[in-house]
Amino acid sequence: MSHNLLKYNIKSPHCGGGFKDLYCPSMPDCAHHRRVQTRLKVKRHIKCGAIAAALFMSPFLMSANVATAAPAPSFFNSTEQVNSDLKPFKKWTGALKRYSKNEAARKGGPCGGKELNACSYGKWMAFLEGIKGKDAATQVREVNNYMNRAPYITDNKNWGEKDYWAVPSEFMAKFGDCEDYAIAKYMSLRLLGFKEENMRVVAVKDMNLKVGHAILVVFFGKKSYVLDNQIKQVISTTKVRHYMPVFSINASSWWKHLPAS
Repeated sequence: MSHNLLKYNIKSPHCGGGFKDLYCPSMPDCAHHRRVQTRLKVKRHIKCGAIAAALFMSPFLMSANVATAAPAPSFFNSTEQVNSDLKPFKKWTGALKRYSKNEAARKGGPCGGKELNACSYGKWMAFLEGIKGKDAATQVREVNNYMNRAPYITDNKNWGEKDYWAVPSEFMAKFGDCEDYAIAKYMSLRLLGFKEENMRVVAVKDMNLKVGHAILVVFFGKKSYVLDNQIKQVISTTKVRHYMPVFSINASSWWKHLPAS
């Protein structure tokens, strides 16, 4: 898709209240978002420190053999090397395997229930159906806004586990933490027809808060954009400089990231 996200305008109180671009050009490097994030979102990011323990201390990530491809320039001022072996990423592959609309649709339970049920799945499908005919930029914005309205709930509270990667139907029923927002957005856009190679769930380290976090990056042509539960707008990756990517992943491959020299 060669759509230009920057041409799509949204109502943005952070940019002075009028209709502005998807990012705020008057606030370079998202300094405003960093200040808001630091004040209001610290507790959310601390939970995603569970991801940090798995990502930044993992011997696998430090020594993974990605010599099949030369380093290439990537987002967030990094380089990347691709690898098609997804076996080490059991949380991710497990979420992909659990993702089944038929299984979700068979679930019973009342619409007000807090467990996975057909009603929560139906609400998700109804939302996607409502934006199916819109242009790609609008769909990205709508999916980001819709998922970001969900309450932030830790995996410990939801699942009794330190780190659980939920599928969208689970997220619709019980909400979740940072990687769950990213996965819900990723799978929503897939159902809307976005190509696999144009999306990645990205594990990053927040260099301001020194903790792990997860986001979705979507590619349009040669540009890439951030869908983040900590940032209200969909913004260009060039406008975010406080994230250091560790790895990015989709259903076919993963990429190891290192800081660009």
